[in-house]
Amino acid sequence: MQRRAALLGLVRGGFQDDICDADPMLLRTAKYHGEPTERDCPVCRRTRLTHLTYTFGAEMGELSGRVRSKKELEGLAHEFGAFRVYVVEVCRDCHWNHLVISYVLGDGNPRALPRRRGRA
Repeated sequence: MQRRAALLGLVRGGFQDDICDADPMLLRTAKYHGEPTERDCPVCRRTRLTHLTYTFGAEMGELSGRVRSKKELEGLAHEFGAFRVYVVEVCRDCHWNHLVISYVLGDGNPRALPRRRGRA
């Protein structure tokens, strides 16, 4: 609904700069780590959207907050009890970005926090 409201505001005379405000780091991450989609950008309609999938969870320790591929999620779901997944769509052309979905994955078995990796 928020996505629809933002786009409707643009149609009704809003400013594109108000909704096309992707951070430069988000754009770089989309360029190098994003997964292309078949959907056109709803704002510029020139470029296909890119999805970024972020994972966050206390059990993940240092691995929390990283971008993951769809393929990695299944393995992570068996490795951790619970973690949250956020999928953000990004247009690398006009800088549109929006949270598409958020959900919880995991096998339900709580784990101890991972140990910090030592430095060699």
